[in-house]
Amino acid sequence: MKELFYTLVFLIFFTRLSAQEFMLSSPNELIRVELHQPDEVTENWYFKVFYNESPSEKALIPKIDLGLARSDANFSSNLKLQKIGKVKKVSEVYNLIHGKRSSPSNAAREVTFYFRNDSGKKMNTVLRVYNDGVAFRYEFPDKEGNFSIDNEFTAFSISVDATRWLEKWNPANEGLYQQMQGDSLRGEWGYPALFHDRDTIGWYLIHEANLNRTYAGTKLSNTKNINTYNLVFPNPGDGRGTGKSKPDISTPWQSPWRVIIIGNLATVTESTLVTDVSDPVKLKDTDWIEPGLVSWNYWSSNHGTKDYQIVKKFADLAGKMGWKYTLLDWEWDAMGNGGNLEDATAYINKLGVKPLIWYNSGGDHTWVPATPKDRMLTHENRVQEFTKLNELGIAGIKVDFFESEKQNMINYYLDIVEDAADFNLLVYFHGSLVPRGWSRTYPNLMTYEAVRGAEWYNNVPTFTMNAPQHNTILPFTRNVVGPMDYTPVTFTNSQYPHVTSYGHELALGIMFESGLQHLADRPEGYYSLPEEVITILKKLPAAWDDTKFIYGYPGKNAALARRKNGTWYMAGISSELRETEKEIALEFLKPGIEYQLKLVQDGEHDKAFKISDGKGTSEDTLKVKLLRRGGFIAVFEPIKPLTK
Repeated sequence: MKELFYTLVFLIFFTRLSAQEFMLSSPNELIRVELHQPDEVTENWYFKVFYNESPSEKALIPKIDLGLARSDANFSSNLKLQKIGKVKKVSEVYNLIHGKRSSPSNAAREVTFYFRNDSGKKMNTVLRVYNDGVAFRYEFPDKEGNFSIDNEFTAFSISVDATRWLEKWNPANEGLYQQMQGDSLRGEWGYPALFHDRDTIGWYLIHEANLNRTYAGTKLSNTKNINTYNLVFPNPGDGRGTGKSKPDISTPWQSPWRVIIIGNLATVTESTLVTDVSDPVKLKDTDWIEPGLVSWNYWSSNHGTKDYQIVKKFADLAGKMGWKYTLLDWEWDAMGNGGNLEDATAYINKLGVKPLIWYNSGGDHTWVPATPKDRMLTHENRVQEFTKLNELGIAGIKVDFFESEKQNMINYYLDIVEDAADFNLLVYFHGSLVPRGWSRTYPNLMTYEAVRGAEWYNNVPTFTMNAPQHNTILPFTRNVVGPMDYTPVTFTNSQYPHVTSYGHELALGIMFESGLQHLADRPEGYYSLPEEVITILKKLPAAWDDTKFIYGYPGKNAALARRKNGTWYMAGISSELRETEKEIALEFLKPGIEYQLKLVQDGEHDKAFKISDGKGTSEDTLKVKLLRRGGFIAVFEPIKPLTK
């Protein structure tokens, strides 16, 4: 009877199309993946991905080549499919301390393909098809072997008609996304990469997840074929040439997941697929981990932490605003003008605020000489330093300048996070890799930079005009895959001015998700705001229970709604050079509840707000007006259930 059941499951969900060609669909049947064998044209086994909302039978992704080259053997064109495993059901609900959703749920169907090469050596490929995408990874099941991976043959062939949003690869992942068509540029591109095929209606975002100590970070390269994006290892010169580009493995072994988030733009934006496929939490105790807002002096005063009096002003700001944290950025070890590190931490803790502190990652992998440089490098260094931080009442560390995603650096990242957890220290990385799902496994890892954020107003004059469009791309690309330390909500000007409105800047505190949300303006920039806006900033969450896409298109505009407990926060931004009006259905609100509305939108000019109050339900609509490069926020607090 049991065998009959599995046979029926196989026939329903996993269809044989022809000789050695198979299909697996998602639980909601909207996505299906076919496995195809090599032929006269194609050397490798490959997947073909379809999105069923397409008006045609055109594949969303025509081909994903599969295979690896190991130091002792090749696993690509010489593979023979030995058997196909039973279809398994994946169904899970888990908890996240910070992120776009506190209790993500996911559903998938999984199957394993068992291959052997021409010398009889085994490689498995595990495929999962979720309701919001596809994930696959490689396995070497044999035991007691040590090898290197010489090449990964995974390659995504993209329709020539697909629009794509790509960021040129750079070790800090701080570039600008470029929108391109089929005549796109050749080069190396960082994760995540967004594509839209108008013929199939589908949007998809390519990324990798659950990267761990057994592999190096990869990136995408279309240098050989303009419409084929190969996964490639780090460049030998990354990290000033330290570390090996090719990863070493011990069998049995599993690769990171290759993740493709698929659907309409709402599905892509709301997806938690990156954490869905990542390892569950490894920390026994997480009660001490608290997301929160942070005051930060570097944006407005590059040498702010060197000056004890400036440190006090930003600590006072956090205290007055009710924010949990303030950051002691670089040069804290040279602090003067009335106090040192010990004086500063004592002052901050007395206010009921928790200090965070910056470190250079140090070592030969970075050219940056800023000190302290070498206190994170070894386990012994970290234990000694973290013991001191506990004594000073410091709650977390910001570690900067990694400049590589080689395997040695992946190990270094995880060493820091694990050692910090032993001392109840929060961690966030700057000059770093893009998130790979680690915040689920190690929830004390609060955020990453890996973005061209507000700091770039200090770096180059061109960011002034780049920022509005850039900001409207990030919700659909970089921030989809994990927390993003953009350091938003700046109203005054830094070295180079804004052209975004105050409404746009206020909206970024909701639009961009980060477990530690650094609000980067100077104290007077916040104190001069209308009282209603100050009140919102005092209560602004840094972790969310749910996230909903409202409207948007990358590079043009974006609107999201995020919920914390029963309160919804909606934010919208525009990069357009004209005023726009939107009528927004409030369907995301809980039916049967009346909400008190506080609407803050652009006023008469870009440095003014228009603030109004009202009430609303899930059956209502809201009209908003945005100035050019403008924005708005709306806060909906539940009042009472509606009477029948």
